[in-house]
Amino acid sequence: MSQSNVITEMKNTRNPLDRPILAIATRFGERSKEVERFLKFLVVGLIGAIVDFGTVSLLQATVLPPTNEFGENISLNVAVATSIAFLAAVVSNFTWNRIWTYPDSRSRSARRQLALFAFISFVGWFARTLWITASYHFVGALFMPIFLPFIRILRPAYMPSYAAEGKLGTLVAMAIGVVVVMFWNFMANRYWTYNDV
Repeated sequence: MSQSNVITEMKNTRNPLDRPILAIATRFGERSKEVERFLKFLVVGLIGAIVDFGTVSLLQATVLPPTNEFGENISLNVAVATSIAFLAAVVSNFTWNRIWTYPDSRSRSARRQLALFAFISFVGWFARTLWITASYHFVGALFMPIFLPFIRILRPAYMPSYAAEGKLGTLVAMAIGVVVVMFWNFMANRYWTYNDV
């Protein structure tokens, strides 16, 4: 991409993030368009992660706690909360990827792209949900001693409960799952859903 094309493209940007993304991507020469797409995909993924984590936190704090009043695990609540959150993030991610990351991908209808995007997301969701429901309490028990000193800065007398370990474990296991699923989603969507660009 020539310097004049970069300047023209920067002038035509419609999003405040386009300018720094283009500035980074142009350093990669002929791979600049793929780097630009990947960086935009990461931003969209970050927005999706905020939607995902925010939704699961809200659900676990209100109607779908990970444990009952006796401190027993409720894996079904964890699976339902993380699934609802994942679906909200998928809708957000598809919308932003179609509009911003791949605006030039229009040979397939939005309905067809959504179906492909949803299938790829479903594979990621399935793997992520299995991982979270199988590991959230173990992960919470493992990470609570690491996070406890930071929690006690704000709440000095805080004593972690079984429920708190479950909530922390859900969030940490989700974070691990998000990273793994992000790479799966980018590669599968780039070469299947948006392969016409």
